[in-house]
Amino acid sequence: MLKQFEQHFKDLGYEAPTAIQTAVYDKMVGDQNVLGLAPTGSGKTVAFTLPALANLLPGDGIQLIVLEPSQELAIQPSRVMRDWAKLLDLKVAALTGGANVKRQTERLKKRPEIIVGTPGRVLNLVNDRKLKLHLISLMIVDEADDLLTGDTLDTVREIAQSMPADVQLGFFSATDTPILHELDKWFGQNVERVDVRDQDNTQGQVRHGLLQVGMNKRDQMLKRLLAIPNFRALVFFKQSSTLHKTATRFYHDHVSAAGLTSDLRQVQREKALQDFRQGRIRLLLTTDVAARGLDIPKLPAVINYDLPDKVNEYVHRVGRTGRMGEPGQVISLGDDHDLRDLKRLLKETDYELVPLYFNGRALGTERPTAAAVQANETAKAERQATAKPTATAKAKDGTKASAKVKTSGGAKPTVKVETPNPSKKKKHKNRHTKNKGMHKKWRDHDEAK
Repeated sequence: MLKQFEQHFKDLGYEAPTAIQTAVYDKMVGDQNVLGLAPTGSGKTVAFTLPALANLLPGDGIQLIVLEPSQELAIQPSRVMRDWAKLLDLKVAALTGGANVKRQTERLKKRPEIIVGTPGRVLNLVNDRKLKLHLISLMIVDEADDLLTGDTLDTVREIAQSMPADVQLGFFSATDTPILHELDKWFGQNVERVDVRDQDNTQGQVRHGLLQVGMNKRDQMLKRLLAIPNFRALVFFKQSSTLHKTATRFYHDHVSAAGLTSDLRQVQREKALQDFRQGRIRLLLTTDVAARGLDIPKLPAVINYDLPDKVNEYVHRVGRTGRMGEPGQVISLGDDHDLRDLKRLLKETDYELVPLYFNGRALGTERPTAAAVQANETAKAERQATAKPTATAKAKDGTKASAKVKTSGGAKPTVKVETPNPSKKKKHKNRHTKNKGMHKKWRDHDEAK
């Protein structure tokens, strides 16, 4: 590690490099192609940042490009890399979809040495001849298990073909997928595999719980969970439509929640993330695409509003909590059938799924007894009884009735109840009723003659 990095490493509070940081540093500094596999929250961004920056020269143009699957995920490593790059007088530019293209083009004129971007936007700028990659010496593909799928794989390969043939490659992922075993086939270079998932000890203690809740009761359960002191959670949905319904309902009910979806503008997404990180909102409703790779320090809980269909989806979701030694809680909501399917899906993994029960204002693993339920109901009734009664009651017929109490001496108080006066009831007349009355009046007048 460079001397400039060593002091900054200590200033940030790090005691020692993590397993992935130690395993890939010398290999990357030595220009080797690597595939780094490590759990979420194990410091992968710093793992590829330090060796990548060590080989760059200030003022020599764009030499490093880092590809990220989403705009949100590109923001995080760009900030981390800027923090370290300034120690070496290096500049970082972010090129992400959804942001202003003209502003990004202006940033390229300042000749940054490092680009962090999403594949679609990077390729568009390359095709428009606004971004030149002939000086690139290293390409990092972060969240490789996600980026190297479908059309995105073709986009990443097309970007790589615009670089020198001997460009160094780095791939990083939290989960292993079949394509990560075929990187030499797709990119024409040998890639050394570095897997530290079994050696890493950065994960804190994370409990994986199953909370039986029907679909129609899940919004109500989220509200009840907010009664737990200091509770905050990232809530995962499958469909954006379901997320929007819940977010709208919570907005009208003044629930401390916000949505984070890929169809929001960049400013809206950044505000939602910042509000959640700073505790201004307590529930962040999101999808797998929007929340991929998010780093939220000391996140207490992750909630699966909709259960995942794949093991990798579960791994990435639960990896948002319990990062860097912090404890975490995973709460999976579903009916009996849903929870059985989740157990079947994860039976080959090391996750220990435990039933959870909501009792009072806390989550526990013990089923509440009848006495405990009765005690909670009694306490709830007492709280309602001590609440200040309203001055005006509503009568059975829907009219308002006010009670007045008069006392004199030792006599018993008499209660006078005001009832509506039928004679004061307003008569509704219309034009037809009025005309009918006039016709009868003239008819009686003619008969009298």
